[in-house]
Amino acid sequence: MAAAKKRKTPEARIYDTFIVGAGISGLCAAIKMKKEGCHDFKIIEKATRVGGTWRENTYPGCGCDVPSSLYSFSFALSSKWSHLFARQPEILSYLEEVSEDFGINELIEFGTELEHAEWDESRHLWVLDTKTGNKKGQTLARTVVFATGPITEAQIPSLPGLDSFKGEMFHSAKWNHDYDLTGKRVAVIGTGASAIQFVPQIQPKVKELHVFQRTAPWVLPKPDMDLGDTSKQLINKLPIIQKSWRKAVATSLNVINFGLRNPAALKPVSTAAKQLLRVQVKDKTLRKAVTPDFTLGCKRILFANNYYPALQADNANLIPHGLVEVEGNTVIAANGERHEVDVIIWGTGFEVSHPPIGRKVIDANGDRLSDLWKDTSPEAYLGATMKDVPNAFLVLGPNVLVYDSFIGLAEAQLDYIIDGLKKVKQKGITRFAIKPPVLKAHNDKVQKHLKTTVFNSGGCKSYYLDQNGRNFAAWPWSLKELKRRLSDFKVGDYEVVYQSAEKKKAA
Repeated sequence: MAAAKKRKTPEARIYDTFIVGAGISGLCAAIKMKKEGCHDFKIIEKATRVGGTWRENTYPGCGCDVPSSLYSFSFALSSKWSHLFARQPEILSYLEEVSEDFGINELIEFGTELEHAEWDESRHLWVLDTKTGNKKGQTLARTVVFATGPITEAQIPSLPGLDSFKGEMFHSAKWNHDYDLTGKRVAVIGTGASAIQFVPQIQPKVKELHVFQRTAPWVLPKPDMDLGDTSKQLINKLPIIQKSWRKAVATSLNVINFGLRNPAALKPVSTAAKQLLRVQVKDKTLRKAVTPDFTLGCKRILFANNYYPALQADNANLIPHGLVEVEGNTVIAANGERHEVDVIIWGTGFEVSHPPIGRKVIDANGDRLSDLWKDTSPEAYLGATMKDVPNAFLVLGPNVLVYDSFIGLAEAQLDYIIDGLKKVKQKGITRFAIKPPVLKAHNDKVQKHLKTTVFNSGGCKSYYLDQNGRNFAAWPWSLKELKRRLSDFKVGDYEVVYQSAEKKKAA
Protein backbone atom coordinates (compact mmCIF):
# COMPACT_ATOMS: atom_id res chain seq x y z
CA MET A 1 0.00 0.00 0.00
CA ALA A 2 1.33 3.38 -0.95
CA ALA A 3 2.14 5.67 1.94
CA ALA A 4 -0.42 8.41 2.52
CA LYS A 5 0.75 11.81 1.41
CA LYS A 6 1.41 14.20 4.25
CA ARG A 7 -1.00 17.16 4.06
CA LYS A 8 0.72 20.50 4.09
CA THR A 9 -0.54 23.07 6.56
CA PRO A 10 -1.58 26.13 4.58
CA GLU A 11 0.50 29.20 5.28
CA ALA A 12 -1.27 32.05 7.04
CA ARG A 13 -2.38 34.93 4.85
CA ILE A 14 -0.08 37.93 5.26
CA TYR A 15 -1.46 41.36 4.37
CA ASP A 16 0.70 44.28 3.36
CA THR A 17 -1.27 46.60 5.67
CA PHE A 18 -3.77 46.20 8.49
CA ILE A 19 -6.01 49.21 9.27
CA VAL A 20 -7.66 49.47 12.68
CA GLY A 21 -10.81 51.61 12.75
CA ALA A 22 -13.31 52.89 10.19
CA GLY A 23 -13.84 56.42 11.41
CA ILE A 24 -12.57 59.50 9.61
CA SER A 25 -8.93 58.33 9.59
CA GLY A 26 -9.58 54.69 8.71
CA LEU A 27 -11.88 55.56 5.81
CA CYS A 28 -9.41 58.12 4.51
CA ALA A 29 -6.56 55.60 4.77
CA ALA A 30 -8.47 52.97 2.79
CA ILE A 31 -9.59 55.43 0.11
CA LYS A 32 -6.12 56.85 -0.39
CA MET A 33 -4.56 53.39 -0.48
CA LYS A 34 -6.97 52.27 -3.18
CA LYS A 35 -6.24 55.42 -5.15
CA GLU A 36 -2.50 54.72 -4.99
CA GLY A 37 -2.98 51.13 -6.15
CA CYS A 38 -2.36 49.58 -2.72
CA HIS A 39 -5.07 46.94 -2.51
CA ASP A 40 -3.51 44.32 -0.23
CA PHE A 41 -4.93 45.59 3.04
CA LYS A 42 -7.46 44.57 5.65
CA ILE A 43 -9.62 47.00 7.64
CA ILE A 44 -11.57 46.19 10.80
CA GLU A 45 -14.18 48.16 12.75
CA LYS A 46 -15.48 47.17 16.19
CA ALA A 47 -18.93 48.67 15.53
CA THR A 48 -21.47 47.67 12.90
CA ARG A 49 -21.16 50.86 10.86
CA VAL A 50 -18.55 53.47 9.99
CA GLY A 51 -18.29 56.91 11.56
CA GLY A 52 -16.07 56.76 14.63
CA THR A 53 -16.77 59.61 17.05
CA TRP A 54 -19.68 60.82 14.89
CA ARG A 55 -21.31 57.41 15.26
CA GLU A 56 -20.77 57.22 19.00
CA ASN A 57 -21.75 60.76 20.01
CA THR A 58 -25.49 61.26 19.51
CA TYR A 59 -26.31 63.61 22.39
CA PRO A 60 -28.89 66.37 21.75
CA GLY A 61 -27.36 69.29 19.87
CA CYS A 62 -24.25 67.36 18.83
CA GLY A 63 -22.50 69.06 15.95
CA CYS A 64 -19.21 70.35 14.61
CA ASP A 65 -17.51 73.59 15.62
CA VAL A 66 -15.55 73.73 12.36
CA PRO A 67 -17.55 75.02 9.34
CA SER A 68 -18.91 72.17 7.26
CA SER A 69 -17.18 73.34 4.09
CA LEU A 70 -13.87 72.36 5.68
CA TYR A 71 -15.20 69.40 7.65
CA SER A 72 -15.19 67.16 4.60
CA PHE A 73 -12.59 65.31 2.58
CA SER A 74 -10.89 67.38 -0.12
CA PHE A 75 -11.70 64.60 -2.59
CA ALA A 76 -15.39 64.38 -1.60
CA LEU A 77 -16.89 67.84 -1.17
CA SER A 78 -20.58 67.93 -0.33
CA SER A 79 -23.36 70.37 -1.15
CA LYS A 80 -25.84 68.74 1.25
CA TRP A 81 -24.93 70.55 4.48
CA SER A 82 -28.00 72.14 6.03
CA HIS A 83 -26.04 74.72 8.04
CA LEU A 84 -22.68 76.47 8.01
CA PHE A 85 -21.80 74.17 10.93
CA ALA A 86 -22.92 70.61 10.30
CA ARG A 87 -24.97 68.56 12.76
CA GLN A 88 -23.97 65.08 13.91
CA PRO A 89 -26.58 63.09 11.93
CA GLU A 90 -25.55 64.64 8.62
CA ILE A 91 -21.82 64.24 9.32
CA LEU A 92 -22.42 60.55 10.01
CA SER A 93 -24.53 60.30 6.87
CA TYR A 94 -21.75 62.00 4.89
CA LEU A 95 -19.12 59.52 6.13
CA GLU A 96 -21.39 56.60 5.30
CA GLU A 97 -21.98 57.95 1.79
CA VAL A 98 -18.26 58.45 1.24
CA SER A 99 -17.54 54.90 2.37
CA GLU A 100 -20.20 53.57 0.01
CA ASP A 101 -19.24 55.77 -2.94
CA PHE A 102 -15.57 54.77 -2.77
CA GLY A 103 -16.28 51.07 -2.31
CA ILE A 104 -14.89 50.82 1.22
CA ASN A 105 -17.90 49.28 2.98
CA GLU A 106 -17.38 45.95 1.25
CA LEU A 107 -13.77 45.85 2.45
CA ILE A 108 -14.52 46.40 6.15
CA GLU A 109 -14.89 43.59 8.66
CA PHE A 110 -17.56 45.10 10.90
CA GLY A 111 -18.13 43.96 14.45
CA THR A 112 -14.47 43.02 14.72
CA GLU A 113 -12.35 44.44 17.53
CA LEU A 114 -8.59 44.45 17.92
CA GLU A 115 -7.65 42.73 21.17
CA HIS A 116 -3.88 42.47 20.92
CA ALA A 117 -1.20 43.65 18.49
CA GLU A 118 2.35 42.37 18.93
CA TRP A 119 5.45 42.84 16.82
CA ASP A 120 7.19 39.59 15.85
CA GLU A 121 10.85 40.50 15.43
CA SER A 122 11.86 37.13 14.00
CA ARG A 123 9.50 37.44 11.05
CA HIS A 124 9.23 41.25 10.81
CA LEU A 125 5.46 40.94 11.03
CA TRP A 126 2.64 42.21 13.18
CA VAL A 127 0.54 39.50 14.83
CA LEU A 128 -2.96 40.88 15.39
CA ASP A 129 -5.52 39.09 17.54
CA THR A 130 -9.12 40.06 16.89
CA LYS A 131 -12.55 39.18 18.19
CA THR A 132 -15.78 39.00 16.21
CA GLY A 133 -18.62 38.19 18.58
CA ASN A 134 -17.41 35.07 20.38
CA LYS A 135 -15.06 34.12 17.57
CA LYS A 136 -11.34 34.76 17.93
CA GLY A 137 -9.14 35.41 14.93
CA GLN A 138 -5.56 36.24 14.05
CA THR A 139 -4.09 38.21 11.19
CA LEU A 140 -0.50 38.75 10.08
CA ALA A 141 0.52 42.02 8.47
CA ARG A 142 3.74 43.67 7.36
CA THR A 143 2.53 47.12 8.42
CA VAL A 144 -0.24 48.53 10.59
CA VAL A 145 -2.16 51.81 10.57
CA PHE A 146 -3.79 52.49 13.93
CA ALA A 147 -6.66 54.79 12.91
CA THR A 148 -8.47 54.64 16.24
CA GLY A 149 -8.66 58.39 16.86
CA PRO A 150 -7.89 60.53 19.92
CA ILE A 151 -11.52 60.91 21.07
CA THR A 152 -12.71 57.39 21.72
CA GLU A 153 -12.94 56.56 25.42
CA ALA A 154 -15.33 58.47 27.68
CA GLN A 155 -13.80 59.72 30.90
CA ILE A 156 -15.81 59.41 34.13
CA PRO A 157 -14.07 60.47 37.35
CA SER A 158 -13.95 58.14 40.31
CA LEU A 159 -15.67 59.93 43.20
CA PRO A 160 -16.52 58.97 46.77
CA GLY A 161 -20.06 57.62 47.07
CA LEU A 162 -20.71 57.36 43.35
CA ASP A 163 -21.83 53.75 43.72
CA SER A 164 -24.54 54.89 46.14
CA PHE A 165 -26.35 56.91 43.47
CA LYS A 166 -29.71 55.31 42.64
CA GLY A 167 -30.80 57.53 39.78
CA GLU A 168 -29.97 57.48 36.07
CA MET A 169 -26.38 58.18 35.06
CA PHE A 170 -24.64 58.32 31.67
CA HIS A 171 -21.85 60.04 29.75
CA SER A 172 -22.65 62.41 26.90
CA ALA A 173 -20.84 60.03 24.52
CA LYS A 174 -23.19 57.20 25.58
CA TRP A 175 -26.41 59.18 25.69
CA ASN A 176 -29.42 57.24 26.94
CA HIS A 177 -32.14 58.27 24.48
CA ASP A 178 -34.61 55.89 26.12
CA TYR A 179 -34.60 57.91 29.33
CA ASP A 180 -37.02 60.85 29.36
CA LEU A 181 -35.50 63.90 31.05
CA THR A 182 -38.81 65.74 31.18
CA GLY A 183 -39.49 67.05 34.68
CA LYS A 184 -36.29 65.56 36.11
CA ARG A 185 -33.70 67.13 38.39
CA VAL A 186 -30.46 66.92 36.43
CA ALA A 187 -26.80 67.45 37.34
CA VAL A 188 -24.47 68.11 34.42
CA ILE A 189 -20.81 67.60 35.27
CA GLY A 190 -18.47 69.64 33.10
CA THR A 191 -18.70 72.65 30.78
CA GLY A 192 -16.65 71.55 27.81
CA ALA A 193 -17.43 71.23 24.12
CA SER A 194 -20.16 68.60 24.54
CA ALA A 195 -21.89 70.21 27.53
CA ILE A 196 -22.31 73.60 25.89
CA GLN A 197 -24.12 71.85 23.05
CA PHE A 198 -26.47 69.60 25.02
CA VAL A 199 -27.20 71.89 27.99
CA PRO A 200 -29.35 74.30 25.89
CA GLN A 201 -31.21 71.31 24.41
CA ILE A 202 -32.21 69.71 27.71
CA GLN A 203 -32.75 72.89 29.77
CA PRO A 204 -36.34 73.53 28.55
CA LYS A 205 -37.37 69.95 29.43
CA VAL A 206 -35.99 69.45 32.91
CA LYS A 207 -37.35 70.59 36.26
CA GLU A 208 -33.97 71.60 37.67
CA LEU A 209 -30.62 71.89 35.92
CA HIS A 210 -27.45 72.05 38.03
CA VAL A 211 -24.32 72.63 35.95
CA PHE A 212 -21.01 71.91 37.71
CA GLN A 213 -18.19 74.04 36.29
CA ARG A 214 -14.59 73.66 37.45
CA THR A 215 -13.22 76.22 35.00
CA ALA A 216 -15.18 78.76 32.99
CA PRO A 217 -14.54 78.23 29.26
CA TRP A 218 -14.27 80.87 26.58
CA VAL A 219 -17.56 80.65 24.66
CA LEU A 220 -17.70 82.83 21.56
CA PRO A 221 -20.71 83.48 19.31
CA LYS A 222 -21.17 80.85 16.61
CA PRO A 223 -21.60 82.38 13.14
CA ASP A 224 -24.05 79.69 12.07
CA MET A 225 -26.92 79.93 9.63
CA ASP A 226 -29.42 77.75 7.77
CA LEU A 227 -28.23 77.27 4.20
CA GLY A 228 -31.64 76.35 2.80
CA ASP A 229 -32.45 74.45 -0.39
CA THR A 230 -31.65 77.35 -2.72
CA SER A 231 -28.14 77.76 -1.30
CA LYS A 232 -27.48 74.02 -1.47
CA GLN A 233 -28.63 73.86 -5.09
CA LEU A 234 -26.39 76.79 -5.99
CA ILE A 235 -23.38 75.21 -4.27
CA ASN A 236 -24.07 71.95 -6.09
CA LYS A 237 -24.38 73.72 -9.43
CA LEU A 238 -21.28 75.90 -8.99
CA PRO A 239 -18.46 73.92 -7.29
CA ILE A 240 -16.29 77.06 -7.32
CA ILE A 241 -18.48 78.40 -4.50
CA GLN A 242 -17.71 75.37 -2.35
CA LYS A 243 -13.98 75.62 -3.07
CA SER A 244 -13.90 79.37 -2.38
CA TRP A 245 -15.86 78.91 0.84
CA ARG A 246 -13.47 76.15 1.92
CA LYS A 247 -10.48 78.37 1.20
CA ALA A 248 -11.97 81.28 3.14
CA VAL A 249 -12.61 79.08 6.19
CA ALA A 250 -9.09 77.66 6.03
CA THR A 251 -7.69 81.19 5.93
CA SER A 252 -9.70 82.24 8.99
CA LEU A 253 -8.52 79.19 10.93
CA ASN A 254 -4.93 80.00 9.98
CA VAL A 255 -5.45 83.42 11.58
CA ILE A 256 -6.69 81.76 14.78
CA ASN A 257 -3.69 79.42 14.76
CA PHE A 258 -1.36 82.42 14.43
CA GLY A 259 -3.00 83.90 17.52
CA LEU A 260 -2.56 80.65 19.46
CA ARG A 261 1.15 80.73 18.67
CA ASN A 262 1.32 84.44 19.48
CA PRO A 263 -1.02 85.04 22.47
CA ALA A 264 -0.66 88.83 22.42
CA ALA A 265 -2.44 88.87 19.04
CA LEU A 266 -5.59 87.45 20.67
CA LYS A 267 -5.90 90.17 23.35
CA PRO A 268 -8.32 92.30 21.29
CA VAL A 269 -10.53 89.22 20.77
CA SER A 270 -10.58 88.37 24.48
CA THR A 271 -11.34 91.99 25.36
CA ALA A 272 -14.26 92.03 22.92
CA ALA A 273 -15.48 88.66 24.25
CA LYS A 274 -15.55 89.97 27.83
CA GLN A 275 -17.41 93.08 26.73
CA LEU A 276 -19.91 90.89 24.91
CA LEU A 277 -20.44 88.91 28.12
CA ARG A 278 -21.79 92.09 29.75
CA VAL A 279 -24.51 92.10 27.11
CA GLN A 280 -25.15 88.37 27.14
CA VAL A 281 -25.21 87.82 30.92
CA LYS A 282 -27.03 90.48 32.95
CA ASP A 283 -26.60 88.98 36.41
CA LYS A 284 -23.26 90.17 37.82
CA THR A 285 -22.70 87.10 39.99
CA LEU A 286 -23.32 84.70 37.12
CA ARG A 287 -21.25 86.85 34.76
CA LYS A 288 -18.30 86.71 37.14
CA ALA A 289 -18.68 82.94 37.41
CA VAL A 290 -18.65 82.38 33.64
CA THR A 291 -15.79 84.82 32.93
CA PRO A 292 -12.62 82.84 32.12
CA ASP A 293 -9.51 83.53 34.19
CA PHE A 294 -7.01 82.35 31.58
CA THR A 295 -5.82 83.53 28.18
CA LEU A 296 -8.16 82.92 25.26
CA GLY A 297 -7.12 79.72 23.47
CA CYS A 298 -5.31 78.09 26.41
CA LYS A 299 -8.21 75.64 26.59
CA ARG A 300 -10.31 74.75 23.58
CA ILE A 301 -12.30 77.75 22.30
CA LEU A 302 -16.02 76.94 22.29
CA PHE A 303 -18.71 78.38 20.03
CA ALA A 304 -22.39 78.66 20.90
CA ASN A 305 -25.27 81.14 20.74
CA ASN A 306 -27.65 79.44 23.16
CA TYR A 307 -25.44 78.36 26.07
CA TYR A 308 -25.52 81.56 28.12
CA PRO A 309 -29.28 82.02 27.63
CA ALA A 310 -29.80 78.45 28.92
CA LEU A 311 -27.75 79.16 32.06
CA GLN A 312 -29.92 82.21 32.79
CA ALA A 313 -33.20 80.29 32.66
CA ASP A 314 -35.23 80.09 35.88
CA ASN A 315 -34.67 76.35 36.25
CA ALA A 316 -30.89 76.53 35.67
CA ASN A 317 -28.20 76.81 38.32
CA LEU A 318 -24.50 77.21 37.55
CA ILE A 319 -22.24 75.87 40.29
CA PRO A 320 -18.73 77.30 39.72
CA HIS A 321 -17.09 74.34 41.40
CA GLY A 322 -16.39 70.72 40.59
CA LEU A 323 -18.36 67.73 41.84
CA VAL A 324 -16.40 66.05 44.66
CA GLU A 325 -18.78 63.57 46.30
CA VAL A 326 -22.11 61.79 45.98
CA GLU A 327 -24.32 60.70 48.89
CA GLY A 328 -27.23 58.61 47.64
CA ASN A 329 -28.98 60.93 45.21
CA THR A 330 -27.30 64.05 46.59
CA VAL A 331 -24.47 65.61 44.60
CA ILE A 332 -21.94 67.69 46.52
CA ALA A 333 -19.78 70.46 45.07
CA ALA A 334 -16.29 71.46 46.20
CA ASN A 335 -17.75 74.45 48.05
CA GLY A 336 -20.13 72.20 50.00
CA GLU A 337 -23.23 73.06 47.95
CA ARG A 338 -25.63 70.09 47.90
CA HIS A 339 -28.47 69.18 45.54
CA GLU A 340 -30.67 66.14 45.25
CA VAL A 341 -31.00 65.00 41.64
CA ASP A 342 -32.57 62.24 39.58
CA VAL A 343 -29.95 62.18 36.83
CA ILE A 344 -26.20 62.71 36.48
CA ILE A 345 -24.93 63.45 32.98
CA TRP A 346 -21.17 63.38 32.59
CA GLY A 347 -19.81 66.00 30.21
CA THR A 348 -16.29 65.19 31.29
CA GLY A 349 -14.69 64.52 27.93
CA PHE A 350 -12.37 61.74 26.87
CA GLU A 351 -9.10 60.08 27.78
CA VAL A 352 -6.80 61.73 25.26
CA SER A 353 -3.46 62.17 27.04
CA HIS A 354 -2.64 58.48 26.60
CA PRO A 355 -4.08 57.01 23.39
CA PRO A 356 -6.29 54.05 24.46
CA ILE A 357 -4.84 51.92 21.66
CA GLY A 358 -1.67 51.76 23.78
CA ARG A 359 -3.24 49.12 26.02
CA LYS A 360 -3.39 46.73 23.09
CA VAL A 361 0.00 47.25 21.45
CA ILE A 362 3.24 45.42 22.34
CA ASP A 363 6.42 47.00 20.95
CA ALA A 364 9.63 45.41 19.67
CA ASN A 365 10.97 45.10 23.23
CA GLY A 366 7.91 43.21 24.43
CA ASP A 367 6.58 46.20 26.37
CA ARG A 368 2.95 47.31 26.36
CA LEU A 369 2.74 50.95 25.28
CA SER A 370 0.28 51.89 28.02
CA ASP A 371 2.74 50.57 30.63
CA LEU A 372 5.52 52.70 29.18
CA TRP A 373 3.24 55.75 29.25
CA LYS A 374 2.37 55.44 32.95
CA ASP A 375 5.36 57.52 33.99
CA THR A 376 6.35 59.16 30.71
CA SER A 377 4.52 61.19 28.12
CA PRO A 378 3.63 59.60 24.76
CA GLU A 379 5.87 60.77 21.94
CA ALA A 380 5.78 60.35 18.19
CA TYR A 381 7.55 61.63 15.11
CA LEU A 382 5.19 63.95 13.24
CA GLY A 383 2.41 62.36 15.27
CA ALA A 384 2.76 59.18 13.23
CA THR A 385 5.60 56.85 14.24
CA MET A 386 6.78 55.85 17.72
CA LYS A 387 9.99 54.60 19.27
CA ASP A 388 10.46 50.82 19.13
CA VAL A 389 7.15 50.34 17.29
CA PRO A 390 8.35 49.17 13.85
CA ASN A 391 6.28 49.13 10.67
CA ALA A 392 3.39 50.97 12.32
CA PHE A 393 1.68 54.34 12.08
CA LEU A 394 -0.64 56.14 14.46
CA VAL A 395 -3.03 58.66 12.88
CA LEU A 396 -3.53 61.90 14.82
CA GLY A 397 -0.93 60.89 17.38
CA PRO A 398 0.98 63.08 19.87
CA ASN A 399 1.79 66.72 19.06
CA VAL A 400 0.07 66.98 15.70
CA LEU A 401 -3.12 68.87 16.61
CA VAL A 402 -3.73 72.23 14.96
CA TYR A 403 -6.90 74.28 15.36
CA ASP A 404 -8.43 73.01 12.13
CA SER A 405 -10.59 70.25 10.75
CA PHE A 406 -9.68 66.78 12.01
CA ILE A 407 -10.48 65.57 8.51
CA GLY A 408 -7.87 67.92 7.03
CA LEU A 409 -5.28 66.82 9.59
CA ALA A 410 -5.99 63.15 8.93
CA GLU A 411 -5.66 63.68 5.19
CA ALA A 412 -2.29 65.40 5.56
CA GLN A 413 -0.94 62.74 7.88
CA LEU A 414 -2.18 59.91 5.69
CA ASP A 415 -0.41 61.41 2.69
CA TYR A 416 2.79 60.94 4.71
CA ILE A 417 1.83 57.45 5.86
CA ILE A 418 0.90 56.16 2.42
CA ASP A 419 4.00 57.73 0.90
CA GLY A 420 5.91 55.71 3.49
CA LEU A 421 4.05 52.49 2.73
CA LYS A 422 4.77 52.89 -0.98
CA LYS A 423 8.47 53.64 -0.50
CA VAL A 424 8.91 50.76 1.93
CA LYS A 425 7.45 48.33 -0.59
CA GLN A 426 9.29 49.77 -3.58
CA LYS A 427 12.66 49.61 -1.81
CA GLY A 428 12.13 46.12 -0.42
CA ILE A 429 12.24 47.24 3.22
CA THR A 430 11.00 44.62 5.68
CA ARG A 431 11.49 46.62 8.87
CA PHE A 432 11.54 50.34 9.56
CA ALA A 433 11.53 52.26 12.84
CA ILE A 434 12.10 55.91 13.59
CA LYS A 435 15.69 56.63 14.61
CA PRO A 436 15.83 57.57 18.33
CA PRO A 437 18.03 60.65 17.70
CA VAL A 438 15.59 61.88 15.02
CA LEU A 439 12.65 61.35 17.35
CA LYS A 440 14.39 63.10 20.25
CA ALA A 441 15.53 66.08 18.19
CA HIS A 442 12.03 66.49 16.78
CA ASN A 443 10.26 66.37 20.14
CA ASP A 444 12.84 68.55 21.91
CA LYS A 445 12.23 71.21 19.28
CA VAL A 446 8.45 70.80 19.51
CA GLN A 447 8.46 71.21 23.29
CA LYS A 448 10.81 74.19 23.11
CA HIS A 449 8.55 76.07 20.70
CA LEU A 450 5.38 75.13 22.60
CA LYS A 451 6.59 77.08 25.65
CA THR A 452 5.61 80.42 24.14
CA THR A 453 2.27 79.28 22.73
CA VAL A 454 -0.98 79.98 24.54
CA PHE A 455 -1.37 76.26 25.29
CA ASN A 456 1.61 76.32 27.65
CA SER A 457 1.70 79.94 28.77
CA GLY A 458 -2.00 80.81 28.96
CA GLY A 459 -2.48 80.02 32.65
CA CYS A 460 -4.88 77.09 32.39
CA LYS A 461 -4.92 73.34 32.94
CA SER A 462 -6.16 71.74 29.76
CA TYR A 463 -6.28 68.29 28.21
CA TYR A 464 -3.31 69.38 26.10
CA LEU A 465 -1.13 68.89 29.20
CA ASP A 466 -0.71 65.43 30.70
CA GLN A 467 0.07 64.40 34.28
CA ASN A 468 3.70 65.40 33.76
CA GLY A 469 2.75 68.91 32.69
CA ARG A 470 3.98 68.13 29.19
CA ASN A 471 2.04 69.26 26.16
CA PHE A 472 1.47 65.97 24.34
CA ALA A 473 -1.12 67.24 21.86
CA ALA A 474 -0.43 70.55 20.13
CA TRP A 475 1.70 71.36 17.10
CA PRO A 476 3.59 74.62 17.76
CA TRP A 477 3.83 75.87 14.19
CA SER A 478 1.44 76.57 11.33
CA LEU A 479 -0.73 74.07 9.51
CA LYS A 480 1.20 74.93 6.36
CA GLU A 481 4.43 73.89 8.08
CA LEU A 482 2.85 70.65 9.29
CA LYS A 483 1.68 69.80 5.78
CA ARG A 484 5.12 70.61 4.41
CA ARG A 485 6.76 68.24 6.87
CA LEU A 486 4.20 65.55 6.08
CA SER A 487 4.59 65.89 2.32
CA ASP A 488 7.58 63.56 2.12
CA PHE A 489 8.33 60.33 3.98
CA LYS A 490 12.11 60.51 4.35
CA VAL A 491 13.48 56.98 4.56
CA GLY A 492 16.69 58.44 6.03
CA ASP A 493 14.79 59.28 9.23
CA TYR A 494 14.29 55.58 9.86
CA GLU A 495 16.40 52.57 10.75
CA VAL A 496 15.63 50.07 7.99
CA VAL A 497 16.24 46.44 7.13
CA TYR A 498 16.13 45.46 3.47
CA GLN A 499 14.80 42.16 2.19
CA SER A 500 18.03 41.54 0.26
CA ALA A 501 20.04 41.80 3.47
CA GLU A 502 17.78 39.25 5.15
CA LYS A 503 18.23 36.84 2.25
CA LYS A 504 22.02 37.19 2.44
CA LYS A 505 21.93 36.58 6.17
CA ALA A 506 19.76 33.47 5.70
CA ALA A 507 22.12 32.14 3.04
